[in-house]
Amino acid sequence: MTALTAAPPELLMRATNLNAAYSADGTRDVPAVDAVSLEVPRGQILGLAGESGCGKSTLGNTLAMIANPPLYVLSGTLEIAGLTIDLSTLDKGADARHRPHRGQIVSMLPQGAMNSISPTLRIRDLVCDVVRAHDRSKSRSDALDLARDRLTMLGMPVRVLDQYAHQLSGGMRQRMVTVISTLLNPQLLIADEPTSALDVSSQKALIEMLIHMVDEKIMGGAIFITHDLPVLSMVTDQLAIMYAGRIVETGPTAELVHSARHPYTSALLAAVLDPTRETRTKTVEGIPGSPPNLANPPTGCRFHPRCPFAMEVCARQDPPLVGEGIHSASCWWAKDHPHETVPLQGVSL
Repeated sequence: MTALTAAPPELLMRATNLNAAYSADGTRDVPAVDAVSLEVPRGQILGLAGESGCGKSTLGNTLAMIANPPLYVLSGTLEIAGLTIDLSTLDKGADARHRPHRGQIVSMLPQGAMNSISPTLRIRDLVCDVVRAHDRSKSRSDALDLARDRLTMLGMPVRVLDQYAHQLSGGMRQRMVTVISTLLNPQLLIADEPTSALDVSSQKALIEMLIHMVDEKIMGGAIFITHDLPVLSMVTDQLAIMYAGRIVETGPTAELVHSARHPYTSALLAAVLDPTRETRTKTVEGIPGSPPNLANPPTGCRFHPRCPFAMEVCARQDPPLVGEGIHSASCWWAKDHPHETVPLQGVSL
């Protein structure tokens, strides 16, 4: 159901109790997003980090309202732009009702950007189709002017509008999908691994464009999904760390990076190769073990089989949410060590 509601003015987006699962064999579901709640303040970029397979992209697809079978949203609400959207209705006949919200209210920059451009259309025709599908008052000229503006921000020549996808390099296709995803000036952009196929200079241009669009209120805010913590430390205002389908720690980026309260966050940071002069004198520590099978996750804290700080209670009970202000962690260690930072070995950002 969709209804007008009044969200707190300082918040751009609030997601509450999101649960999503993949249908494994038609008879059972494998949870991929488990009781996740998340907030994005207006004018900020939230980073979402975690190992591959932790549920980051699934959470992004859920928030972008593009979950398709075998992925099903079991429950959860999304509050944004004065709307409260029951995400569990998207596969029950409400999909057409929520279509206008995509692109304008929430837009997705997908992880598979390299294959997201139609091979049969010139870029200019695709741009016009996207813009006019959501706003018939826009002319082809309006749509192309908007695309040229975005291309300039990314340092791309406007002649790419006359080309087909196969005529563009992989990095140019990635940047072109970024242009298309931001054409409608969405309230919230969900960018899933947007820099993964780009060289350093192209990464810089893309990051600067996203920051500029948020700072200038062209977009209300963004969620930046990646496992690249050095990138997140440069571009985001807040971080959310995800493990085995759950958010385990959230907080301001600088505070979380330098004062991690969850052992998994500390382990991620220690596994990063920091490109600084001191790198040669530091040790990168891999995280032992493997992420759990979500079809049969461990009891208690899902990280406890790999955690060097695990206690007996960690295997028996779900950890409590421990927090001070906007920095919180779901961890028994954090509960027993208030105001302490998890010891970090290896590299710090």
